[in-house]
Amino acid sequence: MRIGVPKEIKPQENRIGLTPDSVKTLVSEGHQVLVENNGGFEAGFDNDQYIKAGAKITNKASDIFNDADIIVKVKEPQKVEVDMIRENQIVYTYLHLAAAKELTEGLIKSKSISIAYETVTDDNGRLPLLAPMSAVAGRMSVQAGAHCLEKNQKGRGVLLGGAPGGEPANVLILGGGVVGENAAIIATGMRAKVHIVDKSEARLKQLVQIFGDKIIPEQSDKIDLNKLVAEADLLVGGVLIPGAEAPKLVTKDMLKLMKRGSVIVDVAIDQGGCVETSKPTTHGDPTFIVDDVVHYCVANMPGGVPRTSTFALNKATLPYLVKLANKGYQKVLSEDKNFLAGLNVHKGHVTYKAVADVFGHQYVEPGVAIKN
Repeated sequence: MRIGVPKEIKPQENRIGLTPDSVKTLVSEGHQVLVENNGGFEAGFDNDQYIKAGAKITNKASDIFNDADIIVKVKEPQKVEVDMIRENQIVYTYLHLAAAKELTEGLIKSKSISIAYETVTDDNGRLPLLAPMSAVAGRMSVQAGAHCLEKNQKGRGVLLGGAPGGEPANVLILGGGVVGENAAIIATGMRAKVHIVDKSEARLKQLVQIFGDKIIPEQSDKIDLNKLVAEADLLVGGVLIPGAEAPKLVTKDMLKLMKRGSVIVDVAIDQGGCVETSKPTTHGDPTFIVDDVVHYCVANMPGGVPRTSTFALNKATLPYLVKLANKGYQKVLSEDKNFLAGLNVHKGHVTYKAVADVFGHQYVEPGVAIKN
C-alpha cells in the first residue's frame, strides 16, 4: 500500500505521524511511504533520515492526499486537509469527533474510512493508542500548571512544592486514569499536596498502591467537590469518556469559589473540556483568565514536546498500522474487535455511537459497515 504522512498544520503542532524507523519497518513489509518535505524537521527528523529509511519526499500535502491509500497523521485533519481526503481513503489519526461537529460532517461527506487512535481498545477496555499521549499530557499538565502559578504568569505566586517556611500547593486531579496517574507522578515528585478524585474505588486503591501516602484518594460520590475546588491552587482536569464529550464537572459558579490566581489545566479540552469555562487555546497563546482563575487549555499539549511524543506515539500506533497495511482494513478490523472500535466514520456513515448520539446521526455498527 501507499502510506502518506503529511506535515501537521495545526498551530504549534510539531509532531509527525511516522518516525524514520517506522518508515523503515513499513518499507521492509513492501509498502511505499510518502513523507511531506520537512514534515518531521521540528521533531528532529530531517528529510535525509526518511530517504535513508526508504521514504519518498513529496513537496506538497496535496500530492500525498492524491496518491496515498492510507493517510497517517497525529492531529485531526484541518479543513484544508478534509477537503483533500478522497473517497475510500483510510485516515488513521486522532480525531476527537464528539467535540468537532464540522470535522465529523466533513469526514462523512468525504466517504473515507476514518480510524481514531483514541477509541481503539484492548482486551481490558483500556485505550492503548491514547495512553502514550495521555501520559505525556498528564506530566506536562503539572509542569505547565506550576509555571502558570508564578506571579508573572498572573498566578498566585505559589511554588508547587513549597519551601522551608512555606506550605506546598494543593493540587486537585480530576480523574484517576492515565492522565491523572501521570499528573500525580510529577506533582508528588515536586512535593505538592495531591488529591485525586475518581468514581472507581478499585482504581483509587491501585493509585494508593502506587503512590502510598503521597496522595489523598477521593471517591467522587463521597466528597464535597466544591470544597476541594475551593482549596485547590492547581486543578488538573483529566476526565475521559472514550470517544464522547467530557462531562462538565467544574461549573462556572464553582469557579467563584476558587482563590485568585489559582490555575486550571484542562487536559480534557480535546473532548470539549471538563470545566464549563474552558475553551481551546494554543501553545502560542496558552492561557486566559475567567473570574481571576488562570485557564490553560492547550488542545495539543504533547505537541510542545514533539520528539518525545512522536517516539511514544509510534511505539503504540505502528503495530496496528502494519496490520492495516498488510491485510487491508476490512480483514484486519473484522478479525480484531478492539481495532474495530477505532472506526468512527465509514463511507459516509457514523460508526461510533457516542459521536452519532451527540450530533443526531444514525449510528451504524462498525462490524456491519465494513461488510458493505
